[in-house]
Amino acid sequence: MKEATGEVSMTVITLVAIAVIGGILAFMWPTIKDKINNLWSGAGDEQQCKKAGGKWNGSKCNY
Repeated sequence: MKEATGEVSMTVITLVAIAVIGGILAFMWPTIKDKINNLWSGAGDEQQCKKAGGKWNGSKCNY
């Protein structure tokens, strides 16, 4: 009986931990999403500039 009680306790602790981590992630998701979008927003600008015949200077395209 002691073993069954220990297994149930560990299962409950695991489920509570997963719920807490999920809650924190759900609360912080808008901030995380905004940071990811800001990092990737200009990712293709250099390639588009070079395809158009321009010269990329690090932040903008010069023709």
